[in-house]
Amino acid sequence: MSETYVKRLSTILLDAITDKDPRVQEQVCGALCALGESQPVEVLSACEEHLRLHEKLAHPYRTMILRAMEIVVSNHIGELDKDMARAIILLASNEMTRVKELVSDWQQAASSVLVAVGRRFISSVMEELLSKFQPGLLPHPCTMHTLASLSVSNVFGMVPFLTSILSTMLPMLGAAKHDSMKVVFCCALQRFSESTLEYLANLDQAPDPTVRKDAFASDISGAYDILFHQWLQSREAKLRLAVVEALGPMSHLLPSEKLEEQLPKLLPGVLALYKKHAETVHVSKSLGQILEAAVSVGSRTLDVQLDSLLAALHTQICVPVESSSPLVMSNQKEVLRCFTVLACYSPDRLLAFLLPKLDTSNERTRVGTLQVLRHVINTAAAQMEVKKPFILSSMKLPLLDTNNKVKRAVVQVVSAMAHHGYLEQPGGKAMVEYIVQQCALPPEAETQKPGADSEALAADSVQAISVSTLYLVSTTVDRMGEVLWPYLLEFLVPIRFTGALSPLCRSLVHLAQKRQEAGAHAPLIQYNGNVHLPSPYAITTRLLVVSSNPYVGDGRGAASLRLLSVLHQDIHPALGQRWATAIPLLLEHLDEYSEETLPQEEWEEKLLMFLRDSLAVVSDNTWVCQLTLEMCKQLPNYNGMPLEKNFLYKCVGTTLGAASSKEVVRKHLQELLETARYQEERDREGLACCFGICAISHLDDTLAQLEDFVKSDVLRKSAGIFSIFKDRSESEADRVRSALILCYGHVAARAPRELLLARVEADVFRNMSQCFSTKDPALRLSLVQSVCMATQAICSSAHGGSFHLLRKAELVAQMVEFIKAEPPDSLRTPIRKKAMLACMYLVTLEPALEEQVQADLIHSCLHSVMAVLPEPEEGDSLQELSVAPTVALSRGGGSQQDWQLLFFQSLYLDTMQALKDLLTSLLQRNMTPQGLQVMVEHLSPWIKSPKGHERVRALGLSACLLQFFLEHLQISALVPFHNLGLLVGLFSPRCADLWPATRREAVSCVHSLLYLQLGYEGFSRDYRDDVAEQLLSLKDGLVHPDPAILFHTCHSIAQIIAKRLPPDQLISLLLTLFEGLGDPDKNCSRAATVMINCLLKERGNMLQEKVPEIVSVLRSKMQETREEHVLQAAQHSVFVLAAHHRAAVVSSLLGSPLPFDSHTCTLWRALALEPGLAAQVLGLLLEKISRDVPFKESRAFLLSSTPDRVATLLPLAATCALHEVASAPASGPAVLELYPQLFVALLLRVSCTMGVQPPRHLQAKERRSASSGLASRSLEPCSSAVDALQAVLIRSGNEDVVQRMELDGGWQLLKTSAGHEEGVTQLASAMAKFAGPRLPLVMKVLFATQSSVYEVQRITSTAFLAELLSSNVVNDLMLLESLLDNLMARQKDTSARVRRLVLRGLANVALGSPDKVRTHGPQLLTAMIGGLDDGDDPHSLVALEAMVGLARLMDLVDAWDLRAVLLHIAVRIRPFFDSERMEFRSASIRLFGHLNKACRGDCEDVFLEQVVGGLAPLLLHLQDPQAPVVAACRFALRMCGPNLECEELAAVFQKHLQEGRGLHFGEFLNTTCKHLMRHFPDLLGRLLSTSLFYFKSSWEDVRAAAPMLTGFLVLHVEAEQRPQVDLEQLLAALQLLLKDPAPEVRAKAAETLGRLVKFA
Repeated sequence: MSETYVKRLSTILLDAITDKDPRVQEQVCGALCALGESQPVEVLSACEEHLRLHEKLAHPYRTMILRAMEIVVSNHIGELDKDMARAIILLASNEMTRVKELVSDWQQAASSVLVAVGRRFISSVMEELLSKFQPGLLPHPCTMHTLASLSVSNVFGMVPFLTSILSTMLPMLGAAKHDSMKVVFCCALQRFSESTLEYLANLDQAPDPTVRKDAFASDISGAYDILFHQWLQSREAKLRLAVVEALGPMSHLLPSEKLEEQLPKLLPGVLALYKKHAETVHVSKSLGQILEAAVSVGSRTLDVQLDSLLAALHTQICVPVESSSPLVMSNQKEVLRCFTVLACYSPDRLLAFLLPKLDTSNERTRVGTLQVLRHVINTAAAQMEVKKPFILSSMKLPLLDTNNKVKRAVVQVVSAMAHHGYLEQPGGKAMVEYIVQQCALPPEAETQKPGADSEALAADSVQAISVSTLYLVSTTVDRMGEVLWPYLLEFLVPIRFTGALSPLCRSLVHLAQKRQEAGAHAPLIQYNGNVHLPSPYAITTRLLVVSSNPYVGDGRGAASLRLLSVLHQDIHPALGQRWATAIPLLLEHLDEYSEETLPQEEWEEKLLMFLRDSLAVVSDNTWVCQLTLEMCKQLPNYNGMPLEKNFLYKCVGTTLGAASSKEVVRKHLQELLETARYQEERDREGLACCFGICAISHLDDTLAQLEDFVKSDVLRKSAGIFSIFKDRSESEADRVRSALILCYGHVAARAPRELLLARVEADVFRNMSQCFSTKDPALRLSLVQSVCMATQAICSSAHGGSFHLLRKAELVAQMVEFIKAEPPDSLRTPIRKKAMLACMYLVTLEPALEEQVQADLIHSCLHSVMAVLPEPEEGDSLQELSVAPTVALSRGGGSQQDWQLLFFQSLYLDTMQALKDLLTSLLQRNMTPQGLQVMVEHLSPWIKSPKGHERVRALGLSACLLQFFLEHLQISALVPFHNLGLLVGLFSPRCADLWPATRREAVSCVHSLLYLQLGYEGFSRDYRDDVAEQLLSLKDGLVHPDPAILFHTCHSIAQIIAKRLPPDQLISLLLTLFEGLGDPDKNCSRAATVMINCLLKERGNMLQEKVPEIVSVLRSKMQETREEHVLQAAQHSVFVLAAHHRAAVVSSLLGSPLPFDSHTCTLWRALALEPGLAAQVLGLLLEKISRDVPFKESRAFLLSSTPDRVATLLPLAATCALHEVASAPASGPAVLELYPQLFVALLLRVSCTMGVQPPRHLQAKERRSASSGLASRSLEPCSSAVDALQAVLIRSGNEDVVQRMELDGGWQLLKTSAGHEEGVTQLASAMAKFAGPRLPLVMKVLFATQSSVYEVQRITSTAFLAELLSSNVVNDLMLLESLLDNLMARQKDTSARVRRLVLRGLANVALGSPDKVRTHGPQLLTAMIGGLDDGDDPHSLVALEAMVGLARLMDLVDAWDLRAVLLHIAVRIRPFFDSERMEFRSASIRLFGHLNKACRGDCEDVFLEQVVGGLAPLLLHLQDPQAPVVAACRFALRMCGPNLECEELAAVFQKHLQEGRGLHFGEFLNTTCKHLMRHFPDLLGRLLSTSLFYFKSSWEDVRAAAPMLTGFLVLHVEAEQRPQVDLEQLLAALQLLLKDPAPEVRAKAAETLGRLVKFA
């Protein structure tokens, strides 16, 4: 029986092997293997029989079966008996040789079966194979292939057969006519030779240790003759490759004399194949084996072949290697292996061939030769030892090569040489220098265009590999220490090695530290007459200078400083202790920054301080002079490096300052003046810095040297001090003048203050003044910069305040001229900034400027700066750039435009600051209201400018001046601030300027003015006024773009002004504001209106005499523009009128055409100004809304099937009017008074206007407007009701309700029939959360609408009340009972939607009042069960609501109440598990989970039956296509676990089915079935029958899960449970599934069939 059953399973699977889907085929194959794991013999027998009986089965399917057989045989070879093995061998042999043609997959599979069997039954397999391998008859190709494979897989078993196989095969070679057969023979010979060699290499483990190589020599020799002399000449490339692959291992088995005899023919024959084949890796591999064989027998004929061998191999190595071609890479490795063999055989001949190849024009030849040279240096070190000098001398030409690929190869050769002692030989240092040269390569120098036949190199590959090589050689090759030290020091100073400084310094630091460890106190540098080594002064200068730009060159600054630290003893013995603390601090500073963030000036100052400290420690004038000499000597080296050269100039100045010899100082200063490159700006700046630093210690000598340079013989023809350059070009002369002027400026800035005042006019300004007439921009910049530095130095001196500068007027006038000469609309140079700074310092000096000069100065500066056009970055607004230009340029890299913008922004900020400083210094000279007025008058045109960027700058300057005036205010007697009103009137409207920055500055101005008034009233400077301080808190409101917020802030500002403005200033303020009504900036005009109204309201009682004047001005302004202030009068009139005749006013306004225009809306809102009036108006409007029907039904067309609903006019107009009244802020109290009536009326108005059209005449009006192209405001009845409801909520303080609805999309839902219910629900939820105290009155009004004749209104009111029950607010307000009673009464409503909403509301008690559920439990359960049994709802939506509601209530009702209905509910919901609708499946399954949860592990047997019955559906629906159903199943199964009374199963459910955790369904189902069958084996039949039901499921994933469940149940059940299973039914069902249209289902069915072996 068992055998028959397994055979049947196998037969079913074998029949399914012909499935068209590859996945199913693989699964069937896997199932067969699974059966084979349990019953290998039976499965193999079935497979063998199936193949034998189905001879016409297509070969792809035969292949699948044979592969399954191979797997079973391989895993269970020990369980096969000889008979079974014999049957398999015969089958596989027959399959393999059935057809003569080659069918690779099929025959390969059969061959693999034979090879698998041959691992144990080698004799039987060989018997079968040899029966098909008869002398005189060509065997089947697969027979030879199988013999070859066997020889590899079972070496020790096969080699004893090889002698007979070879003797039989040898005669066949000549009979083979087809190339394919010859290829098979060649492959067999290759495998036979390889296995023989392996056997001979492991004789100690072999079964027959007496086997010798000569036993195979004769046959191999005969085979060799045929292969080499006949087959190698074939035109078929595949055959030639097969021959050459075989010849390699065969050569080791040839007799030595035969090999020696054949080498002259064999080697040329193999080499010839290089020209015939593109892929030559097999040729190279075979050639290497032949060469190894020849060398092993001591062949002498290799000498003759050596030249041709080397030439052919060299050609191969010069083939370009492509990283994407592994075959070419492998060929390179094999060729290099050949070179290693030849290098060991004849090193002289090899080098004689290779080294001349280095002198060739072909790049690939040179690169290939270097690769071979590196390889033999590494792999044939012993043979190359005596050749080192020869190899080194041959490297001279490659060192000169400029090709990047050659360079890289040379570096690799040098690296190999370093590891093998070459660089210690004469000529080795040239190799080291070469490496350093490559380290210094800039990236752009390595760029090389890839040609058609060359590979592209990375831009930094040569440099990168050189840096790596230098460091590795320095740190890992011990013998290189003596070579590299101190030789590497010679590369520090030469400028051409600058790029290599970082790796050089790192290597030198490592080498120096090693030497220090060897000899602690000995000097590291032993000069011993070596003139090439740099002096300590040269090393110090070089390393210090390159540290000024520390991050370039891979961090050369840190590397240089570390080297300095290591060499301190050799630099100067006294420096060790100081540098031990100073250098780590510098390195730490570098670690804190990056190249982008390092403050360059601060870093240079730290380095100069380090230099000054070092000079002070040394305190040796001779040493200092030597260092100065070296620094001056190195200056020309940095001509192309402006930053470093500038810093070196500063270092020269620092060392000269430390020198005690005046002659040395004068001499070096003279040389600097004579050798400076005046055409370079950075050189001029550096020279000036040098003179300035030197002047700190040697002021007299510095000035004298400058004077001597002017009076020297070279310049003696000069009539004026600078006309000496007339023989030069004017441009060159200006550059020299510019440098000298800068020198004077820096000298003045750095000179000791007590010495400067006596020299500044005669020696500094006198020489500067002679260049004022220049037109050269660079010279002008130098002049203003030097004047600025000199005047700043004067002001900072102790006696600067009393210093009388005779040239002050001349200097100011000249600076003004320079400022005027700058283009007013662009900012390109810092000339005006420097000039204004110079003027700022000059203003503070005596004598005082004349009034006209001062006015001209202010006017020129303002015109030069204020009109500068902003230069916005692309994508930025004009406003943002001009208000607050920033230097923060976030774009990486920085384009040319980015850097131009960066320069402009930085220069703009500096220029504006200079202007502020100048104006404040001028104001400081006249600290009176009149002086302040003068400044504001200069700024006034700019404050009113139509250009925003000019206004914001003017307001900023004004705020700065007012703040300065306030901070420096000194009042000796109480005097009036007579122009306060005028100034406040000028600044206050700007609080509403279009530009936010202008608003902020305007508030600051008003704030300062109010405090100035307090100061003039006698309050102390530190007094803080509460009213004035409120202005600062209003700044945030000015940022907001909303006009309402903005003008409300302006109103607040006006209130503050009104409180603090003196009465006598009020009229001047108002008159100024009236003028502001005509401001071109509309915002400022409106702000003026707001402020006028506020002032009139707050202070109007003081203006009795001025009323005619004020009214006149107002009337004229109203005629000029119709802005907001014009409407104020109309609004007031309507308000007064409505106070007397409210009904008539309301009726009249309701008669206005719909939709209301803006003026009508404004008038409606005016009625809300007084709460009492607003309440009466709202009451009238509510009456109008409810008096008429909301809509009328009419047919637009006679044949229309359904009537259109058209809104009635009066309720629609009243709704729109109510919206306008409620929109007015003042209507709040009135809205609150009528809140319940307004809320309910508008909510029901919304419900009954969904889909309702406007009145016919409005529709016609809209059509006419559309046809004429005029814009017309459409009026949609439902939207108007929603808008009114929103306005009521907002006005009643329920903004949170409106916002929540807006966020959730509730307002849009309210307007649509499909979403209205959800919208009402969201509204009720928001009301419960944010407006709870108002609900009792709202509910009272709503209860009265429950019997409405309009179904939609009943639905709306029921939905609202139902949702309220989900909030605990109804419980807190004691509304629960009344709500429940109201909803219970609606259970029999004729509308199914109302009944459904009633159930939802009752279920919501679980959410809002869970503690009350137990009290009302029976009543709630009865209602829910009634909903389950509702027969009047054809779509079962009431039942769905009942299931959802029961799920909510289940955990809260009394257990006893629940037990009575538990079974009824379980039975009633079970049909919904497999509903086609996802909501029903999800709700019923989740409710089932709650039923289980309610039992808490203590359920009755009848309910336990329901649990067991639902287990299989729940497991299978875990594969449901809908995620909510899957989540419900997870929950239900977790709840079922405890009721099954199996802790392991419950634990599995809890572990795998947690929400949010990924589920591996197969693993979970396997574990579940294991525990089910272990603890509940009696359930097998029931679970299988349920599973069979789902074999026909409409969902593919569930249909695939069903056989999985079946398979896992079978997998884990004990064999004695077999009677529970109807195997016939199961097999029939699975067979049917094997024909399912879904491949996944068929695959799972096949997998399950494999598991049914359990019942065998």
